[in-house]
Amino acid sequence: MNKIYIVGIGPGSSDYLTKKAIETVKNSDITVGSERAIKLFDEIQEKISFNVKDLVEKLEEAVELAINGSTVSILSTGDPGFSGVLKTVLRIADEKGFNKENIEVIPGISSLQLAAAKNHIQWDMANVMTFHGRENIEDILPVINNGKTTIALPSRKVKDMAQFLLDNNVNPNRKVTVCERLSYDNEKIVHSTLKEIANSEFTYMCIMIIY
Repeated sequence: MNKIYIVGIGPGSSDYLTKKAIETVKNSDITVGSERAIKLFDEIQEKISFNVKDLVEKLEEAVELAINGSTVSILSTGDPGFSGVLKTVLRIADEKGFNKENIEVIPGISSLQLAAAKNHIQWDMANVMTFHGRENIEDILPVINNGKTTIALPSRKVKDMAQFLLDNNVNPNRKVTVCERLSYDNEKIVHSTLKEIANSEFTYMCIMIIY
């Protein structure tokens, strides 16, 4: 039994990779991640790529490889502990009898942190929420009017989140910022209103800030 590293790769640009992440991947026997994540690293010994459909299968393979003696790095977008793969890897490791003491998490910069920085928000004073992979987004309703800025990772399209809030009587003129494809060359930050955002199109790579 060897070691598993769950490596946060930041919001997507290699500019936000930590030195620790780069060194960990360089020294691992096998690196497992999405193609987009793997391409961030110049030095990888052996790679296994996954997509949304085979994610769990490839994570199970990664744990098996570690059980059989390989040092494995699993790449997680942003920070592994925030809408990342940490929870899933820990579950699989427990099911397969892999000692979690042999799992090390390498933190990364979350896109929510970058969104807060871009918009000069003291994010420990904000409601920070993720709805990634969740159908039930009602948890935002008890906090949306508590006087704090809300920074959210939407579950589906940004306009769906905006429409949900409108349907639940949130002021249509509420100020909203959408941060799209943060850290990429085509990064876009849009300042608008809830009503306008509900009628706009964005990619899935977005952070929504509601003031």
